Amino acid sequence: MTESPAPLPGWHLTADVDDFLARAGRYLRAEPALHTVALSVTASLRERGPAVYAARGQLFGVLYGPDGGVSGTFLWTKPYRLAISPLDRAQADALAVALRGRAVPGVFGVDSASAAFADAWRARTGARAHRAVEQRLYRLENLTPPLPVPAGRPRVATGADRELLVRWHTAFATDAGTPGGASGSQEWADERISYGGVTLWETAEGVPVSMAGVTREAAGAVRVAPVYTPEELRGRGYAGAVTAEVSRAARAAGASEVLLFTDLANATSNGLYLRIGYRPVRDFAVHTFTAPENG
Repeated sequence: MTESPAPLPGWHLTADVDDFLARAGRYLRAEPALHTVALSVTASLRERGPAVYAARGQLFGVLYGPDGGVSGTFLWTKPYRLAISPLDRAQADALAVALRGRAVPGVFGVDSASAAFADAWRARTGARAHRAVEQRLYRLENLTPPLPVPAGRPRVATGADRELLVRWHTAFATDAGTPGGASGSQEWADERISYGGVTLWETAEGVPVSMAGVTREAAGAVRVAPVYTPEELRGRGYAGAVTAEVSRAARAAGASEVLLFTDLANATSNGLYLRIGYRPVRDFAVHTFTAPENG
């Protein structure tokens, strides 16, 4: 029996999520925290297909090194931004070359990789790049529910809450400036309801006042996202209570890692998650791209 030849060095592109995971799954699962976005997105795509993100196409990439081993990945569900693994400048530049000619709206990844790809994309295409958001990835260590606990109780959202989830996810995506996020709110709600992926905090009278979502488990890890409280109800402890509850439930269900991202510009949320028991893992960044002035 002859062995299959080693893959040629460079970026291999595919539109098939199963092909992508067959090639890169071991690489991603080796560091589930750093690859939480790729793992959670592909888990949902395999379960429900591209419609789960209202995606207009999908593309994945695997970077092979000289020894045939995987040394980097990306995924792109359009119209969302490119999500990349940690890459050095040479690897980011090679990716920019591989994607040149496509309308990439932006990139998300660990701080250095996101900046490296933004620089490479600007140099290769003439596009303008803007450092739009700085985020921090946190990992739950010792859960400490915030006190005092606000009046009310948590419950898992059901199909009866679909309209509320769609409305709140749309508001969250609008606040966060997520491209295409609001258009995918119905699919998001259906996906999360299908596996009990949203917990609501409701008042003693049964009125929902906050929500915290959690991604599908992948490689033993889940990510809390999104956490949303309507503006008029903020500052009452609801977000902290529902985040603590969804984090506790994830641990109880067997998750070995419970993760979340925060916007570094939001001191309130960063302080809250530290008090709950989350600790920093690594900083990430979003860069957005616009056409060159003469484009």
